[in-house]
Amino acid sequence: MSDYLNLNYQELKQYVKSHPDDEEAFQHFLTLMRAKPGVVVSTPEQLEAELKKRLVS
Repeated sequence: MSDYLNLNYQELKQYVKSHPDDEEAFQHFLTLMRAKPGVVVSTPEQLEAELKKRLVS
């Protein structure tokens, strides 16, 4: 089991930003992000914009 599974949302966000090659952590972050209400994307471009917005803030 990887260490990123024990991180809270904000810690995981920082981890993903500092470890861009960790695909498993990124996928886990996406799963958590999708579970949050209000995130609706229907195109790859919208997904990319949403990810950039959430990773920058």
